Amino acid sequence: METSNQCPMCTLEEIIENDTQRECVTCGHEWEVAAVVKDAFGNVLSPGDIVQMIKDKPIKGSSKMLKCGMKSKPIRLVDGDHPISCKMDGLAIGLKPQFVKKVF
Repeated sequence: METSNQCPMCTLEEIIENDTQRECVTCGHEWEVAAVVKDAFGNVLSPGDIVQMIKDKPIKGSSKMLKCGMKSKPIRLVDGDHPISCKMDGLAIGLKPQFVKKVF
């Protein structure tokens, strides 16, 4: 993830920023900015983190339920409306970040 406000091609700081993309005014190079995923309490999530459910949620198409306090295996971050991909209770699922908290 790009942390500075410099173009990776020409290293000048004259850039135009959008929500997901940046463009260098000088050389015209365009690059995407990685989205930051935060849990329900504002902690930044990274791939490999462990998360814990903060609310009971039913699993669609199943009689199982994700209980409050249930912990995941290490997570992956993906694009889409469910940016957290992980395994909980033996099931591979996608979660929304507002229903989890990062386990330290």
